[in-house]
Order: sequence, then structure tokens, then C-alpha cells
Amino acid sequence: MTLFDAELESRLTRYAAIDSQSDAASASGPSTEIQWTILRLLAVELTQIGAADVRLTDYGTVLATIPGTAPGPTIGFLAHVDTAPQFNATGVRPRVIRGYNGGDISFPDAPGLTLSPVEFPYLAGKQGHDIITASGTTLLGADDKAGVAIIMTAARHLLENPHIPHGPIRIAFTPDEEIGRGVDKRLPADLGADFAYTFDGGAVGEVEFESFSADGAVVTVRGVSIHPGFAAGKMVNAITLASKIIAALPQATMTPETTSDREGFIHATDMTGGSSDMTLHFILRDFERDGLAQKGEILRRVCDAVQAGEPRAEITCTITPQYRNMRYWLETDMTPVELARRACAQIGVEPVSVPIRGGTDGSRLTEMGVPCPNLFTGMQNIHGPMEWVSVQDMAQATQLCLALVKEASTGAVPA
Repeated sequence: MTLFDAELESRLTRYAAIDSQSDAASASGPSTEIQWTILRLLAVELTQIGAADVRLTDYGTVLATIPGTAPGPTIGFLAHVDTAPQFNATGVRPRVIRGYNGGDISFPDAPGLTLSPVEFPYLAGKQGHDIITASGTTLLGADDKAGVAIIMTAARHLLENPHIPHGPIRIAFTPDEEIGRGVDKRLPADLGADFAYTFDGGAVGEVEFESFSADGAVVTVRGVSIHPGFAAGKMVNAITLASKIIAALPQATMTPETTSDREGFIHATDMTGGSSDMTLHFILRDFERDGLAQKGEILRRVCDAVQAGEPRAEITCTITPQYRNMRYWLETDMTPVELARRACAQIGVEPVSVPIRGGTDGSRLTEMGVPCPNLFTGMQNIHGPMEWVSVQDMAQATQLCLALVKEASTGAVPA
């Protein structure tokens, strides 16, 4: 057992049990009222451990300061409190499997569900670890409450040990990251960091500085409604046209289930409506700007073709930028990345940099002027019922956090 295991376990299981799912269909900020519960709790806990400048902003971000004990740059640490809308996150029952024996893991509320080290090889390397999962009918929410627990544990340790040299540290816990709305336009100035890190990564050693570029698309289809008994030659069924759009898009390629590594995709996430009107939501992803633009053009051309085949309908396609590959900015100054790699070496971890097939709050922050790579937490199988995390992996992430601030204070990092 490491110095931080018990605290990390306690924090994650407490935080995970709080429903804080975001909702892309909501126009409010944060998108769900339930996120305020954990945000208020974290503000109280930061005050209790002695953090300075604790405040909960009107845009739903908890901010706090750990005052510096030595010269150094101001570093930000971020994690998001919301959980993914893609799977049930209500009634999460976290459980701890102590001293994992290396075999299959079953779930008390879903007897047919099995977490197998054969299917998920990363699990096979965690024999002897304490594994946290949910009960089988919900996600766990380690994405990103593991990051929250790691930052809170490191903050508590630094505040109780002022002899540890570090520059000023800024903490931010954000809402709505899972729906791409975690970074309010006011956050970069309010954070006030020279550079920052999100603790929102997976396997131990991950130091990520490249993410997808992302757009969202909404396609609306308005048909012609009439009583079906008298519809001959008159009705235009919006469901039929929406189905044609989906069918005309790439199926054997360019979908999430057919792509990997550096391949992007067009993903239909939601269809709502009826025979009169349909709304289709898509996410477009690619690592390069040109590739992202091409995917948007494919979607537009498909919509135009279906529209041309039925001029009585009205089809619109609106594409909205979400975030861009953080690499475009970080590759011009790799200082925060190299600092994280040196900190990994300090704790005996081999750093690994792979492109993120997704995005983080760091993608938006980097684009907005605050360089912000992403660091590991240990979380695995996110956004589904087989989500899990090792307590010992989280402890290594906490050690990385501490090594980072010491390295920034004593190493050759510009303030």
C-alpha cells in the first residue's frame, strides 16, 4: 500500500456515487443542475484542506490556489466532474476488489457481464492491485472523478507539507467536458496559469499532447405531413429521408467502429422526430484540419443529394466547431510536455505519448492560449458498465502530480 491508496479509494468511491451526468440537449450552464452538487462539495473540501482563493464561478467551475513555497511557474491542474451521457450514471454503486487475483471480474447487478483480462489485457497486468468498478448497471465515473480524486489528494498533501518546493498551483474542476462545453471563455484568465495539465488520461505513463480536432453537426429534415390515408403523391416522410442520409454515408469506413489509430470518423449520435420532422446529430473527428473539413463536406454533399432527390422537403446541415488538435500549439513549445516526461522519470514511469482519440478540456484551453497536455489517471473502459480503475495506478498519478511541481520549481522551466 502506498501513502495515498486509502485516500484515493475513499475519494473516488464517494465522488462516483454522486450523479453528475451532463446533457448535450440542455442549453443551461452547467448543462444539468445535478452537477452543482459535486461542485459545491469540492469547494467545501478545498476550503477544509486549507486551499486559498476558493470560489465556485457562475459558469460552474471550482477554482482554488495552493500558494507557492518556492520560485516557479504557475501550473494549473484540471479535472472534470461530469460523467458521460452515453450510459446510465444514476445510482452508481462503486465497489472495491482488493488484491485482484488476475481472473475474470463479475458484477453483482449484471450477472451476465464479465470483465476479462483476456479481452482487456491492461487488466491482466494489475494482479494484486485494488480495482474499483461499478455494480454492472451504470458506468463508474472514473472519467473523470479519478482525476478529481488525484488532484484533491495531491493538493491536500502539498498543503500539509509546505517544505515541498513548488511554485503557485491553480486548481480547476470543470463541468460539461463530456459534451464539449467544459472551458468557458472566462476560464483562461480566471485560471491564471502559465501552463496546465488535465488529469483525464488512461494507462500509466500517458503524457498526451495530441487530440482529435472536432466539429458537431446538426441535420434537420422537414417533410410534408398529411393524413396517411390520403398521402399518395403528397406526403414526404422525413424519417425516410433521414434514413437515406444515414445509408448514404460511409458504412465500411469512416465510422467509430471501423477506424483506429489516426483515422477520423463521422458518427451519428442521435436521431429524433417523426414523419414530419427529423433531427440528426453527428460528431466529426479527425487529427488534421483538412481531414475534418473533408468529413464535413461529405456530410453536406449527402444532404444536398437527398435534398435534390426530393425538392419538396427542406434539409439543412449546420456544422459547428468544437475543439482543435492541441498539437498545433504545443508542438511550437513542448516545455510542459517535456516537464511531464521528466516527472515521469522521477517516479520510475516510462512516459508514452499517443494521440488521443477524443478531446479534453486541455484541447480547448491550449487553443485559447493556456498550453495544457493530458496526463494519465489509470481509468479504463470508460463510458460503459465495465469501466474500472486501479487504486495503485491513481496513486502513481498522484505521485506524478507531486513530482511535476517539484521538477518545475527546481528544473530549468521558465517562469
